[in-house]
Amino acid sequence: MQITEVKTIGILGAGRVGTAIARRAIAAGYAVKIATSKSPEEIALLLEIMVPGAVAATAQDAIAESDIVILALPLSKYRQLQPELLAGKIVIDAMNYWAPTDGTIPEFETEASSSEVVQKFLPQSRLVRSFNHMGYHEIDEEACPKGDSERRALAIAGDDMDARQTVAHFIDRIGFDPVDAGSLASSRLFATGTPVFGASLTRDTMADALQQTV
Repeated sequence: MQITEVKTIGILGAGRVGTAIARRAIAAGYAVKIATSKSPEEIALLLEIMVPGAVAATAQDAIAESDIVILALPLSKYRQLQPELLAGKIVIDAMNYWAPTDGTIPEFETEASSSEVVQKFLPQSRLVRSFNHMGYHEIDEEACPKGDSERRALAIAGDDMDARQTVAHFIDRIGFDPVDAGSLASSRLFATGTPVFGASLTRDTMADALQQTV
């Protein structure tokens, strides 16, 4: 098992989830590059206010210069991603499918988890699902030091074990306890509508909840 050394986090999307993760990453000592569909010049002032220390970048630069790339854009826009740029990258899928907001998207109206659909679109990426079951304000406000008895847990799932371990290390460093749910198909256990989604759980209660959801 090999954990990739992570120094730089690239985030695609500057909404509430993306900026919350960015703030936690910067507080933990990571360099952060953020890209949106707008030019870096157009988002630079917003980032200066919302995420001091983050660097506005093009998607191409944010991906190329980062050790982990986080997808924090609306799921309905996932086909705007360029699979070739993300090939070989550890990619965290923090997106959710919610038909009342996104509209009905046929490919997500299946038995497969939304992350399995995204993985098929990004076949050469090392996709890991996480952050999707916790509110952005909780990401911002509820990080705790390692060993705190009330430390919140974040579930992770992915088919690449080394990528899962690398993401687990990142999650631990920014203030949460990672709980490995297993393969990417297991991300259904903490998707929208499950008991885990939105629940405030510690490492042990998260592990129990995931077992009960099987």
